[in-house]
Amino acid sequence: MARFCNVKREAVIESIDASTIYDVPNLMLEEGLDKVVLEQLKLASHKPDLTSWNNFLVKHKNPKSEVVIGLIGKYVELQDSYKSILEAFTHAGAANEVKVKIESIHSEYLKPENIATKLAHLDGVLVAPGFGERGIEGKIEAIRYVREQNIPFFGICLGMQMAVIEFSRNILGLTAANSSEMDPDTPHPVIAIMEAQKNITEKGGTMRLGAWKCDLSKATKIESIYNTSSIMERHRHRYEFNNDYKTPLENAGMMASGFNPQTGLVEVIEIPAHPWFVGVQYHPEYKSTVASPHPLFLAFIKAALKHKTNK
Repeated sequence: MARFCNVKREAVIESIDASTIYDVPNLMLEEGLDKVVLEQLKLASHKPDLTSWNNFLVKHKNPKSEVVIGLIGKYVELQDSYKSILEAFTHAGAANEVKVKIESIHSEYLKPENIATKLAHLDGVLVAPGFGERGIEGKIEAIRYVREQNIPFFGICLGMQMAVIEFSRNILGLTAANSSEMDPDTPHPVIAIMEAQKNITEKGGTMRLGAWKCDLSKATKIESIYNTSSIMERHRHRYEFNNDYKTPLENAGMMASGFNPQTGLVEVIEIPAHPWFVGVQYHPEYKSTVASPHPLFLAFIKAALKHKTNK
C-alpha cells in the first residue's frame, strides 16, 4: 500500500470494523494515526488523554438497565434526519448507565384507535422537530396520550408547539386551536409566525437560527435541570408560541418557564402536575457531546428509568 500509494509505511492506517463508532478513536490510536498527523502538520507531540472518552465507552458498553423511548416523527424512514437526537440519547444513556432503545414511530399512522397499542409500553416519548402539516395530528394524539398516562414527555421545536396545541384543544377547550403554519385561518393560532418574519416570503436563511439566550423561571423543572437561570441554545424555526394565549394556558396548568429576554417569546413549556413533561422551542440535541451530555436528555432518561421502575 505504501509503495503504490506513495505514502510512508507508517502512514498506512487499517480501519477495521468496530462494534460501535465510539471505538474508532482508540483503534486509530493503536494504529498510530495521531503520530502521523502530528508529524505531517509539524505539531508538537504529546500523549493523548482519552480518560473521559473511555469512561464513557465503558458505561456505554456495560449498561445496568434499559429504557425504551418512542421517537415520534414524520421522517422515521430517514433516520439521519434525527441523527443528532439519536446521538444525544447515546450520550445521556451512558451517563445514566442505561441502554436507550429507540422505537421509531411514524406520526402519520397514529390514530386514537391504535395509540395505546403503540405507546403504552414505552418508558418515555420524544416528539421530534419537523416542518409542515403531514403527521401533526398523530403527534398531537401521542402527546394527549402521554400527558394523560403520565408517561415522560420531551418535545423539541415542532414537538413543543404540538404540545401547546394539544393542551389548548383538550384542556382549554379550543378545539380549533392550531399553528398558523398548518392552518392560516385557525381562529386560535396558539402557535404563530414571528412578527419579524411576517413579510418574508423566502424561507431557509430567514428563519431564527443560531444560539439565542433564554432566561429560566425560578423554582421550575427546567431551572432545576440546567441548575442555572440563563442558558444559550440553538434555534431553527419561523413559528413561535403566541403570547396572547400565555395567561389562559398557565391558568389551566401549562407553565411557560423559559423566555427570550429580548423578545419575551416563550422558549420552554412544562406541566408541573405531570411527572416529566417538558417542551423546548430550541434544539438541545445540537449541543450534546460525549464529554458533555445535554442536561435535558440526561434528565429525560432519568425520568424514563424512574417511570419504568414505578410501572
